[in-house]
Amino acid sequence: MAVQPPAADRRTVIENAAIATVDARDTEYARGHVVLLGNTIESVGDGPAPAGLDGVARRIDGEGHLLTPGLVNTHHHFYQWITRGLAQDAILFDWLVALYPTWARIDADLVRAATQGSAAALLKSGCTTASDHHYVFPRGAGDLLGASIDGVRELGLRFTALRGSMDRGRKDGGLPPDHAVEDTDEILAASEAAVDRWHDPSPGSMLQVALAPCSPFSVSTELMRQSAELARRKGVRLHTHGSETAEEEEFCKQLFGMGPTDYFESTGWLGEDVWMAHCVHMNDSDLAKFAETGTGVAHCPSSNARLAAGIARVPAMLAAGVPVGLGVDGTASNESGELGTELRNALLINRLHGRPDALTVRQALRLGTMGGARVLGRQAEIGSIEPGKLADLALWKVDGVLHSSIADPVAALVLGALPPLTALFVNGNPVVEHGRLSTVDEDRIARTAARAARTLAARG
Repeated sequence: MAVQPPAADRRTVIENAAIATVDARDTEYARGHVVLLGNTIESVGDGPAPAGLDGVARRIDGEGHLLTPGLVNTHHHFYQWITRGLAQDAILFDWLVALYPTWARIDADLVRAATQGSAAALLKSGCTTASDHHYVFPRGAGDLLGASIDGVRELGLRFTALRGSMDRGRKDGGLPPDHAVEDTDEILAASEAAVDRWHDPSPGSMLQVALAPCSPFSVSTELMRQSAELARRKGVRLHTHGSETAEEEEFCKQLFGMGPTDYFESTGWLGEDVWMAHCVHMNDSDLAKFAETGTGVAHCPSSNARLAAGIARVPAMLAAGVPVGLGVDGTASNESGELGTELRNALLINRLHGRPDALTVRQALRLGTMGGARVLGRQAEIGSIEPGKLADLALWKVDGVLHSSIADPVAALVLGALPPLTALFVNGNPVVEHGRLSTVDEDRIARTAARAARTLAARG
């Protein structure tokens, strides 16, 4: 059952909190207030909330807390929640070869269980909006995209469902086994049907759909071109993996006679309606093309490290004006499944370039909030705490033993351990309260996911 928005005349007041708005001026309040009206932010400012407010259903004392926009996850593979901890010491291509046969045995029930595990981990780490790239559709497995959408709806996460695809199997020079890919015409028909059935472009939408062929080494050029045409005809966004590893770059040069960015440009895959996952191996020319076209990047620092893919040039991307957000990536290559910890990892990993100021704590927070909102095309609605925006907020407790000696609350969030969540609001609804999911039984989710993992493993 979907989580319903609060009554339009109901107010929630949060006072006495440190507030990082992440607006265009990076406005912060050492001790401020936010008023929520229904599913939107009515006001934000210094000091206590205005007196005499009507319809106040709840007041929260934010003493000892930091209030931020909810985090935005720009890249994930929810189904991988039930294949965590495998191929522990492999690079991307070897990791994929090891796991494709297992993923080809998933079905709708398993996807729903995995989705709820992934969504639970995201919510508990401060994430309020997420995109999920599902690209494995075995024949006879049931309605996999519908299963993920249904699973997310129950938890109350704002969601962009990515109808992924693969049509280049091994017999055609691709990486996936042939039984794990679909026919090109079937993919295009299913993609259009998914948009027609689920995509909600209305203001405040809780569910949007984008088209997402998996990667250059698993998708035909024809599918790339036709997917771009279809997405633009239907008015939805485009997503894929790009420039993740050195091996991918060599693969593209051998197969297409050019690097990944030039290949994407040749197929119509650069533009403000496009974002790519990873983008680790990019030269100055690649960055310039992304900046010029407004093509976005989903930076996945933990997964890049787990698979030894390398360090993306995020400081250079930001300097060039490339839109950049954060991503967890699939939990088979980032087993924590948390987005909140990516703030810290993005900062630390990018400083390995040798610059202590490569990313600041506030830049890291912006990557995880407004950066992600821009990548998903929703910067007018989410990503900052401003009147009129959607009420997607995270209230972090930073006065406990792990954080109380850090004077700067934003540094406490980004440099310290991930703080406990006192409350997480999505669309004005409290979906996490005192570190626990409030819309569902998270212990049930854990048990169901464990059973699903055992079931899938037994099918081998």
